[in-house]
Amino acid sequence: MMKISVTKASARVRFRKFLGGSVLKGTVYTRWDGVDTHLAIESDAPAEKLAHLIRNAKNGCFAEGLIVQSVPLDSTVEVNGKPFQIEGITKN
Repeated sequence: MMKISVTKASARVRFRKFLGGSVLKGTVYTRWDGVDTHLAIESDAPAEKLAHLIRNAKNGCFAEGLIVQSVPLDSTVEVNGKPFQIEGITKN
């Protein structure tokens, strides 16, 4: 699409998170401390074209969008084929 030659590319993602609480007490929780990404590219293309390519890729990434944007989460639960309401989990 952009006609930029890339001979090699790799990406690494690190999730910094914590899972705590008790399953038996019903106090399980997660805490996110951050997400780190590292992109390595090999290309002879000019720096400004590579910056344009990388900016498009990162701005169009659904996973990064979920992390950097506040995204509403609507949850529904079904048990035995019928809606199942849980306070604090599903919409009432």
